[in-house]
Amino acid sequence: MRVVLFDGYTDEPACLGVPPYVSPYVRMCYGAARAAGAEVRYLTVDQWRADHGALPAGDLLAVVRNVAVPGKYIRGMPASDRELLALCAAFRGPKVASLGVVPGQAPKELLDAFDMVVSGDLDAVLHGAVAEKRLEDRKRTLEEWNSWLVDGAALCSHHPDAWGPLIAEVQMYRGCVRYVSGGCSFCIEPLYGMVSFRDRADILAEVRALARAGVRNYRLGAQSCVYCYGSKEVGGSETPRPDPEAVRSLLRAVSEEARPEVFHLDNANPAVVAEHPDESREITKAIAEHCTSGNVLAFGLESADPAVAKANNLNSTAEQALEAVRIVNSVGRETGPTGLPRVLPGINLLCGLLGETKGTYDLDLAFLRQVLDEGLLLRRINIRQVVPSRQEFPGVRAKDAFARFKRRVREEVDSPMLEKVAPDGTVLTGVYTELREGGRTFGRQVGSYPILVGLPYPYEVGKKVDVAVTGHGPRSVGGLVHPTDANTATLSMLGAVPGIGRKRAMAIVRRRPFRDEAELWALFDEPGALRSARFHLGVGP
Repeated sequence: MRVVLFDGYTDEPACLGVPPYVSPYVRMCYGAARAAGAEVRYLTVDQWRADHGALPAGDLLAVVRNVAVPGKYIRGMPASDRELLALCAAFRGPKVASLGVVPGQAPKELLDAFDMVVSGDLDAVLHGAVAEKRLEDRKRTLEEWNSWLVDGAALCSHHPDAWGPLIAEVQMYRGCVRYVSGGCSFCIEPLYGMVSFRDRADILAEVRALARAGVRNYRLGAQSCVYCYGSKEVGGSETPRPDPEAVRSLLRAVSEEARPEVFHLDNANPAVVAEHPDESREITKAIAEHCTSGNVLAFGLESADPAVAKANNLNSTAEQALEAVRIVNSVGRETGPTGLPRVLPGINLLCGLLGETKGTYDLDLAFLRQVLDEGLLLRRINIRQVVPSRQEFPGVRAKDAFARFKRRVREEVDSPMLEKVAPDGTVLTGVYTELREGGRTFGRQVGSYPILVGLPYPYEVGKKVDVAVTGHGPRSVGGLVHPTDANTATLSMLGAVPGIGRKRAMAIVRRRPFRDEAELWALFDEPGALRSARFHLGVGP
């Protein structure tokens, strides 16, 4: 059987699969179909957008488009409903899909376009379709889960980002430790029931397979709280006592065996961190030691309003989140080799929940201001609107107040925070240039929630460069390729160096090639301009 596996991308609270990420869901589908004996053709939505004729013929179309928290993307926008309808119309044969929502909540037109929109696991459905020639909506077993992830690692060599920035999301466990109380009102993770931890050996087997496929960047994620991994109190408490050795041994093993260029983590429950400070500090130390710098632990505060927290059974109070921020800062704020702190917390805020009022935004802003006033660092503040995955919500009603709140957070908190995290002169290593827009170029480091970096001149896309920070926006930094080679740089690149200006840049162009830096420095007679040139410029061979 020929299976066409279409990656419409994944963007969930606990899992990323939008470029440069590749999700475990699509890799499991690849592994399951191949394990059953299928010939699999893998295609991303971006490849299809570039050439609608790229859709190959096949006996079965399988679509992964798990979007629960749509956001803004520098590239790699997830497939829209309209695009999926066009895709289905172009494919002759049975079609199955995972859409990241309860099937009954998907638009009827989209449901009708597929033969099955699964409520179980698409990989398990695919395996049955190939091996038994029938569509059965079911969940995978633990053995299938681990086996198909190893078999599916080979997909990574076919991903468009395999040339460099590709990062594989590796799942640590399934479910949420708060399943005992039903969890947060908006989250589907507690619906899986009892938490299923993956053994360290199984995670390492997947990482080895990914490394054989050429993957150099990893994020252990697709879980609700990294601090809870391996905890023996899961099922008996909503804030189980962490097991530092379980987390430490896993991180050490991945770091030593894979020798990753980037090794990051994802979500953490601030209530668990705050309630168990000693164990949490030990785990944070292990993260700082074994992972690469620039790491971000996303804290799901969701709302600092006690009334909203109670109405939606949220996992943390504002006081617990603040204490968790302090604990992570006490260990992780030291700058690492990438130019960023080793590990910092992020804060997730969710608007439109039950019980929300205009006063909720004031409480959220006050919380963020307190973090800033205490001199604590946050790497990322994520503000989004609730998506009805488990139930209906009132949504954001006070649109003007919501817009004003977001603007104030960006201006009053994000901007000064980013200036502390990455001050002028910081050298961000390993920035991949991804997009040219007008006369500017944009790129990011590989990792969890990377900072958007803007170069004020055209630069070749697809290059890995170091960038020196020269300015800040609310959620991005401006910078220059570091060092800028005075012998090869364009006039616009030279003119962007602080203190040089167009006239001196033209003089540099006329005088090159320079034999050494001393010859270059002779062009600068002003101390300020010379200091800037010594920092930003170099002379290549």
